[in-house]
Amino acid sequence: MADNLAANFSRELADYIIYVIDVAGGDKVPRKGGPGITQADLLVINKIDLAPHVGADLGVMDRDAKKMRGNGPTVFAQINAGTGVEQIVEQIVQAFHEK
Repeated sequence: MADNLAANFSRELADYIIYVIDVAGGDKVPRKGGPGITQADLLVINKIDLAPHVGADLGVMDRDAKKMRGNGPTVFAQINAGTGVEQIVEQIVQAFHEK
């Protein structure tokens, strides 16, 4: 994962932005901030199954994501196993109905 988390983020390019990071980048990624982490409509932390293999603490990631995003939603997921997909869809549908 690139260390420049802002490289491809622009609010002007989309009506709804889902920013996806993966646990393999380590548990420090959410605290690094950057516009993708702080301004995306939804933050998805994917590949949660890898946490024990890379020494990432999901509790730390959750705490730091909340600190950086305030009330912005975050979903922990393992997409290839279907974990978190329902919550992601719910967030998208909710945002659609609010606009």
